[in-house]
Amino acid sequence: MKAYTLIFAAISLALSTLTAHAELRAGAHVTNVNPDRYPTIINGNMTGREVSDVKTDVNARAIVLADDDTEIAIVVVDSCMMSRPILDEAKKLASKATGIPMANMLISATHTHSAPASMGCLGSDPDPFYQRFLVKKLAEAIAAAQKNLEPAKAGWSSGDAADFTALRRWVFRPDSMREDPFGNLTARASMHPGYLSENATGETGPEDPELGIIAFQALDGRPIAMMGNFSMHYYGDQAISADYFGLFSEGLKKRIAPKAVEGKPEFVGLMSHAPSGDIYMRDYAKPAPKEKPHTIETYAESLVDIAMQAYQKIEFQADLPLAMTETRMTLNYRVPDKQRLEWARNIVADFENGMPKDGPQVYAREAIILHERQNTEVVNQAITLGELGITTTPCETYAITALKLKAMSPLKKNFVIELANGGDGYIPPPEQHVLGGYNTWPARSAGLEVQAEPKMVESMLKMLETLSGRDRIVPTPAQGPAAKKLAALKPTAWWRSDEFGGRVAEDETANANDGYYEDGVLFYLEGPTDGKEINRCTHFADGRLAARLRDIDDTYSVSMRVWNGMPNDSRDVLGWMLSRDHDNVLTADGDHLGIDKDGHIIFQHGDNDKKRVTGKTVVPRWTWTDITLVRAGDNVTVYINGKPDITTKSTAGFPAKFDQWFVGGRSDNSNNWEGKLDEIAVFNRALTKEEVAK
Repeated sequence: MKAYTLIFAAISLALSTLTAHAELRAGAHVTNVNPDRYPTIINGNMTGREVSDVKTDVNARAIVLADDDTEIAIVVVDSCMMSRPILDEAKKLASKATGIPMANMLISATHTHSAPASMGCLGSDPDPFYQRFLVKKLAEAIAAAQKNLEPAKAGWSSGDAADFTALRRWVFRPDSMREDPFGNLTARASMHPGYLSENATGETGPEDPELGIIAFQALDGRPIAMMGNFSMHYYGDQAISADYFGLFSEGLKKRIAPKAVEGKPEFVGLMSHAPSGDIYMRDYAKPAPKEKPHTIETYAESLVDIAMQAYQKIEFQADLPLAMTETRMTLNYRVPDKQRLEWARNIVADFENGMPKDGPQVYAREAIILHERQNTEVVNQAITLGELGITTTPCETYAITALKLKAMSPLKKNFVIELANGGDGYIPPPEQHVLGGYNTWPARSAGLEVQAEPKMVESMLKMLETLSGRDRIVPTPAQGPAAKKLAALKPTAWWRSDEFGGRVAEDETANANDGYYEDGVLFYLEGPTDGKEINRCTHFADGRLAARLRDIDDTYSVSMRVWNGMPNDSRDVLGWMLSRDHDNVLTADGDHLGIDKDGHIIFQHGDNDKKRVTGKTVVPRWTWTDITLVRAGDNVTVYINGKPDITTKSTAGFPAKFDQWFVGGRSDNSNNWEGKLDEIAVFNRALTKEEVAK
């Protein structure tokens, strides 16, 4: 009997050994990367400059994680950007010293604009002395962190830092377009419009307010390291400076472990840069503050407060499975055509022995560089630690990209680190290219092909699927009280306007009445709150949603939520939100709904603009309003927030197969909508006033 018991115990021990996770180990180290010679070149602006002073140290902060099968390194460097060749050289050197595979090394920049230049950008060249110096220091940081490896446990959490991040890229009115550096009037979008700007119609995308943290402790609870992940471009400081990223990191150390335990490594705080290509800290949708709301020090301290609140919620775990993978792909540059290349060569010929001095000179030089290079290799990575997923992009990525990855990842918690393993410039989503602006003008700072962003997103999602062994999540629209009430009314077509991008406006009903988004539509912005959920919406910037709805006669209803971006008196019609007519024309048979120059709802049937019917209620700018149009034969009623605003007689007599519908613009593309629209529902019947009130 004892023999059987011993055999059973041995089998149980063997099985438990096979199924248990390998022991997690963690080590961290901070390596100072201040230049070893001065003056040094600083990039991050249109042209470079030289400095010789240090306000706050710049550092390479490294974490090495390991189990029995995998060893990885994560390094966050106080730098504006670092090129892939420089980082590959550092990884090769570090791999030789540590044995960690190059593909298992993640090195990212914080994007401080007040650090030594390790790569060229726009009108600045790299500091060649600093490049060689930095390569060695990065390898040293990884090796030092590896030496500090010890058994560890990890955990993660997040806090809401919405008050400290906002959109800096806004859509401008059609009559406020700006000139690009090539002399063309193409810029419908621009950064920093100013507070409550009369020239701007709304933000170009959503923000990501999450401040994520991942922390590591020794098995006895002694803090080893904590890394934040936050989306805010940079604060701005005197050179040389680590900006708010360094202050946050040091703030964590002061709060968590200001003094090292004797014989043990010091605690390391880090701040990795989440996608912030279109992000800054000023909320231009609000009035200008009467006084500066914070200094760089108080800003960083406020983020530390949020991180510490999240830190208290962490449930640390040991034996978490660790995995990492990398994908390298070749992407094309948007190279100049023959005409632009000739223009560029003519300009550059005038400063062959010097550096560019203004915008046209900078972009002429960049055009030639893109022409010479044609394409480049970019690196994406994915890390999984238990149910935490970390993905990386080598670009200045928009916040919507992070939200896509977080929504579709198969992991429960996700961080996205930008400017990692390279510095390949802005990657706007494809729809953003149509609007132009600095973030899209072809240069090394924004030169990748239009489809670069979706290609990288797909690459990162596939890596997360591979590492986790699970399929990506298919996001669902908000299901709050208002959505449920609308669904109960059984619309014929219901466009929720919650897409991440693309051409298809998906119909929420089973009727398959999908629409089609034209160029000039932006996605996944914050819409009206539905209960506790954020309802996502689209922003229309001269594009429309076009659809064909058959079997709808002279009796129908349309409800939608509207947010007008145009100020009163900016044009005769601020915008047409709905149109039923033939495309590219205005016939005697169509129905059209819009807002006049005074902010009143207008209804027009036919092609005579003088026969418009005007409502009484003013629809406020930049405010969500519920609008419902009900046509019951010749009787038309337009409701604002559930109350009748227009009641009129209008003979319809629509011809057969009158099936073309447009949302966000008129059929003839006159004064298309400039602002947001959400929850567009079409009914093949006349809603009652009680139903509208719901």
